[in-house]
Amino acid sequence: MEMTAEYEEALEAFEIWMKDAGYTPHTRSSYLSDARQFLLRLGGRELASVKKLHVISYLSAMREIGSSDSSRNRKHASVNCLFKALNELELLTHNPAEGIKKAKTERNREPVYLDERELQNFLSAVEGKYKTRNLAIFLLMAYMGLRVGEVHTLNIGDYDAERRVLRVFGKGRKWRTVPVPADAAIYLDQAVQERLTPWRSREEALFISQKGRRLSIRTIQEIAAETFARYQEGLPESARRPYSSHKLRHSFATMLLRKGADIRTVQELLGHSSIQTTTVYTHITDRDKEDAMSRLNLHL
Repeated sequence: MEMTAEYEEALEAFEIWMKDAGYTPHTRSSYLSDARQFLLRLGGRELASVKKLHVISYLSAMREIGSSDSSRNRKHASVNCLFKALNELELLTHNPAEGIKKAKTERNREPVYLDERELQNFLSAVEGKYKTRNLAIFLLMAYMGLRVGEVHTLNIGDYDAERRVLRVFGKGRKWRTVPVPADAAIYLDQAVQERLTPWRSREEALFISQKGRRLSIRTIQEIAAETFARYQEGLPESARRPYSSHKLRHSFATMLLRKGADIRTVQELLGHSSIQTTTVYTHITDRDKEDAMSRLNLHL
């Protein structure tokens, strides 16, 4: 089925809106793909006549063909964002995707994370020509809680080495300021000094690829995957865990909460708009239960 001219205009407007709003190329690509998939299912229906039922029908169909809850939620976010953009650009006056409940994923699944000893071993597995750069990247995620997309969008001017703070452009187009731990600052300062020469003279990216361009999200994920593979070398297949770059952020949040940090402070550091999202990191392990029970004194 081909796109109607009306849909193509809407997609073009959506892309322009996302670029102006500062969405990363990766997010723009994902959202556009989802929006195109949704529009194709409308079968030519005018956008002004689209109702909430049509959005829910699309999301249900995606689930039926195997989309996970997290994928379903992303597709919902994409469609919601599409109509939000068309509203702001005054091409439509309603948003049928607004108010639809998300699939419950976070509370049903315990985050995979590394404890402090495991993090040290992981960082020891970082090697290669760009070891300093990669170490700095992993420290930003594991000890400052940055998302991979936030690392990707960092510019050289976002780091204030004198004050040891980092300005981060996160989800929801919100900026937050994150203190840089002294130990992490050593590697970040070194990474800045060793920063590769950009291919374009005006390239402001903090982290540059070997081709002289801003390090892509995919490349950061691949570097993490390779390092996690080295970290788990020698382990039997059954003992290996599904680590990814995002697990470093999980580790940061878990580590802070276990050390007694206030949950609202952790929320601010992570850039969560809702504290409910942060509570997923308050998971309890068997070791936590045993430690708690060992403190009880039983006198018979």
